[in-house]
Amino acid sequence: MKPLPFRAQRKEHTNRKIMTSKKDKEEEEEGEGVIQGSGKRQKCSFEGGGGDDTELSLKPGLLFYPTTPTSFVVADAFDPDYPIIYVNKVFEIFTGYRADEVLGRNCRFLQYRDPRAQRRHPLVDPVVVSEIRRCLEEGIEFQGELLNFKKDGTPLVNRLRLAPIRDDDGTITHIIGIQIFSEAKIDLNRVSYPVFKENCNQQYDQSAQYFSGGHSPLSQHQDICGILQLSDEVLAHNILSRLTPRDVASIGSVCRRIRQLTKNEHVRKMVCQNAWGREVTGALELMTKKLGWGRLARELTTLEAVCWRKFTVRGAVEPSRCNFSACAAGNRLVLFGGEGVNMQPMDDTFVLNLDAANPEWRRVSVKSSPPGRWGHTLSSLNGSWLVVFGGCGRQGLLNDVFVLDLDAKQPTWIEVSGGAPPLPRSWHSSCIIEGSKLVVSGGCTDAGVLLSDTYLLDLTTDKPMWREIPTSWSPPSRLGHSLSVYGRTKILMFGGLAKSGHLRLRSGESYNIDLGDEEPQWKQLECNAFTGVGSQSAVAPPPRLDHVAVSMPCGRIIIFGGSIAGLHSPSQLFLLDPSEEKPSWRILNVPGQPPKFAWGHSTCVVGGTRVLVLGGHTGEEWVLNELHELCLASKQDSDQ
Repeated sequence: MKPLPFRAQRKEHTNRKIMTSKKDKEEEEEGEGVIQGSGKRQKCSFEGGGGDDTELSLKPGLLFYPTTPTSFVVADAFDPDYPIIYVNKVFEIFTGYRADEVLGRNCRFLQYRDPRAQRRHPLVDPVVVSEIRRCLEEGIEFQGELLNFKKDGTPLVNRLRLAPIRDDDGTITHIIGIQIFSEAKIDLNRVSYPVFKENCNQQYDQSAQYFSGGHSPLSQHQDICGILQLSDEVLAHNILSRLTPRDVASIGSVCRRIRQLTKNEHVRKMVCQNAWGREVTGALELMTKKLGWGRLARELTTLEAVCWRKFTVRGAVEPSRCNFSACAAGNRLVLFGGEGVNMQPMDDTFVLNLDAANPEWRRVSVKSSPPGRWGHTLSSLNGSWLVVFGGCGRQGLLNDVFVLDLDAKQPTWIEVSGGAPPLPRSWHSSCIIEGSKLVVSGGCTDAGVLLSDTYLLDLTTDKPMWREIPTSWSPPSRLGHSLSVYGRTKILMFGGLAKSGHLRLRSGESYNIDLGDEEPQWKQLECNAFTGVGSQSAVAPPPRLDHVAVSMPCGRIIIFGGSIAGLHSPSQLFLLDPSEEKPSWRILNVPGQPPKFAWGHSTCVVGGTRVLVLGGHTGEEWVLNELHELCLASKQDSDQ
């Protein structure tokens, strides 16, 4: 068989003024903070600073320890308690605190061994704390060592450097903290501070061999601004482009030069491309023509522009049907098959071109069609290619695969076969990873047996061969669940009608697997309900099946719709970031007119920012001329 002719394609910062808690305010007078001050707005010049108020005099080597990652913290100097407005991922990893747990607080909490403690640990050197306070009050830099604690109480050595950042008038606007954490091997119940300091010095002396002359980088080049001596090209391509969109937006507050670099559209595109992948940024290209990469990244991160809208299209899908499958191929919605009158399997293909001035459903004239079916899956491979798998046909369940190129002069469904295929099934779930690999999971057999297997078919090889993914454990057998791709090779499974002993119950559980691992394994995610404030509620999604699961460009998953027990609303949206260390569900309160119903097999994601729900008006009659759209970013024609 010849190889198929397709291949996988490959904030501007808003300085948030966050008020600190009353608890931290009351502790200000004790001088316990790593970043704390007198509350004055002062002008200062860096020691040995040269007069360029845009330069932060960081020393070469400080940011580039060969063996130790560097933590960054930025605090608001206009607030007398110096609340944190930004931390990087290294800080989160070393301290165990998530960013949302520390934003708005003074850094002094790192001196507390227990998060509930009211005062710093007695082994924290008060002389160092006083020196930090003095340097902040005088508007000068500080460098030294301090005993800190992780969230779980583990002691850390914090080799700390604090530097004030000034605006054009010389007023201090921010304090940037550069922290190098290492383990403090001390007995907190017996050892006094001097011993802790000796251990710390011994450990850091080991890293001195990486620098010329054996000197520590903290003692070299006292008067040179290291990172800002790099060229714009190096800063943009080697440093800024490797940060996340959120981090780039925040780090823009450091100085004017870095701010200008972070506002560059090419830099912002590189940031999104490195964070989200080439395929995702390629799909988002159209949205950036008017929004720009900076605004698009911000809106997809904060979801500040998310809303529902309803619109009507022309044409008709005749004969009427249900249980069809739909997906998006570029800016086109494609519908295949379905269950007609008297459970008649349908084999026709319809397309709705959203780029047209007046979008209209049109039947595609194909040279040949797969056998009619319903309860199947339809997926998009590469802009114009579609792949159909399984479902229920005239003679029973199916396990065949067909592909179609919509852009061909004479579109033709081509059957793909190779290797031992999965068992025939319907109401399974499928997804595409790395642009061209079809993954099939679960479903139901002719005998009504629920399945729990996972298969992969690489459609770019000369002879595509089915391959079962062997795992030591798999989630309970199920149908009507969802598979969502994030991080190119990672898959999140959610919900479905799952086997539970002798019963079949709706599920609200989440599982993930990384097919990029040498030995992929399914794991259950322990997802908590979000316990934040504001309009977000601490409620996890009710168990459901046949729901909608949307993979966002930034890797988060949105769940809504489906068949839900009780009085829960199908239009309620739930958000999860499966890449978090402790994933938490969040409810999204979205304005606009949501659909009354939404089903996974009839919902399409267009360009990564538009979620189109077909047949959302009633649960029995499928009105395919009325579409409900969930807009994840501002419309392209919206006012700027």
